[in-house]
Amino acid sequence: EADLSAPGRSDTPARCHAMISSSKLKSVDFYRKIPRDLTEASLSGAGLSIFAALAMVFLFGMELSSYLAVNTTTSVIVDRSSDGEFLRIDFNLSFPALSCEFASVDVSDVLGTNRLNITKTVRKFSIDRNLVPTGSEFHAGPIPTVNKHGDDVEEYHGDGSVALSSRNFDSYSHLYPVLVVNFYAPWCYWSNRLKPSWEKAAQIIRERYDPEMDGRILLGKVDCTEEVELCKRHHIQGYPSIRIFHKGSDMKENQGHHDHDSYYGERDTESLVAAMETYVANIPKEAHVLALEDKSNRTVDPAKRPAPMTGGCRIEGFVRVKKVPGSVVISARSGSHSFDPSQINVSHYVTTFSFGKRLSSKMFNELKRLFPYVGGHHDRLAGQSYIVKHGDVNANVTIEHYLQIVKTELVTLRYAKELKVLEEYEYTAHSSLVHSFYVPVVKFHFEPSPMQVLVTELPKSFSHFITNVCAIIGGVFTVAGILDSILHNTLRLVKKVELGKDI
Repeated sequence: EADLSAPGRSDTPARCHAMISSSKLKSVDFYRKIPRDLTEASLSGAGLSIFAALAMVFLFGMELSSYLAVNTTTSVIVDRSSDGEFLRIDFNLSFPALSCEFASVDVSDVLGTNRLNITKTVRKFSIDRNLVPTGSEFHAGPIPTVNKHGDDVEEYHGDGSVALSSRNFDSYSHLYPVLVVNFYAPWCYWSNRLKPSWEKAAQIIRERYDPEMDGRILLGKVDCTEEVELCKRHHIQGYPSIRIFHKGSDMKENQGHHDHDSYYGERDTESLVAAMETYVANIPKEAHVLALEDKSNRTVDPAKRPAPMTGGCRIEGFVRVKKVPGSVVISARSGSHSFDPSQINVSHYVTTFSFGKRLSSKMFNELKRLFPYVGGHHDRLAGQSYIVKHGDVNANVTIEHYLQIVKTELVTLRYAKELKVLEEYEYTAHSSLVHSFYVPVVKFHFEPSPMQVLVTELPKSFSHFITNVCAIIGGVFTVAGILDSILHNTLRLVKKVELGKDI
């Protein structure tokens, strides 16, 4: 008997078991190998192999491009904005003939909202006729409310102020350290209310500061219906306008504009006299001395602000409105001044007028790349100019813009959830010029659509991409094999026919 305990004999059953398991496992091999000696290479097979490889690479590239491309569906649905949601309006408008002094941005809507002279989110810059800025930002804030437009008892004591004209204005402005001028219009209600108190205050100041002996201050007046060009030169658009000219402050390096202030304080005699007293407080008593003021020592007077240096204004900023039909109105507004409609020109150039959150240039370019048809009308009025040449024929012209807004919302489906990527507002615009008897204004009528465009991004599944790649490889390989077999058998058949052999 064999000795099973001998070395090398104990692992024999295990080896047999492993060989049997390996043999059974090989029986399920789908990819049985043919010995290399039994295969035959051919030029036709090589050509088909190269063609099949190129086809696989080409089809794989096409499938990869399709997988990386953004697929979207577009639908029109009811606007999903929540009740009470606000819409932001950004704007940048240039008015070559509307002064920043009285330019006002107002908002109203069909629900009764009426906000006048918005200043918190609006900035103003003085510009010239060529839309070039002429200084820093114009003072913010509304014009102070005037409660006393004149004396309670209107007693006329004669002319205490000096009547100025284009002929003598410059000489007076260079003769006195402080020249305070009332630019008025005889037809203006507020000018007539101011007249008695102005003349009385001028008489009091004349007695206290004699023009001949003291010479520190003089009060004058200009009738803007007679001195039209003089009033235009000083950018007078509302009546009455009280200007404070300081001797020696005509700065040539500042484009030759007068550095002067506007008075917005109370208009009774007592208030006017008190204001004039403060203007001469720091001026030497010597008469007719060039008094260049030390502006660092000026006291802050809320009733006195810098006057506009030019007749134009650039208004930029934003407002928030409810998503209901409404209007943004830009006009000359003041509760204590009158305006001549024939002298107000609201011609303007639109740099920006858009709705919704502003997109960065990078995000906007990416949006245009993915969705070429989106974003073409988000700022439809940009670059448009609406210029009215002033004259008798074109006087009292109101410019109106009618804007219809459509919201476009882009969402993506991730993990069976809808995620909002961004939203954009586009609009159509129609403009018209309307002659009116009232003070000309610029109106932007906006009407949000109750419907919105919903663009949904449909991402492709990675498993779907892998399945298609496998189908490309297997399909090309199979088709190439079939073609190779047909070609090979055809060549064999031709050879047999040529040799005269039986098939």
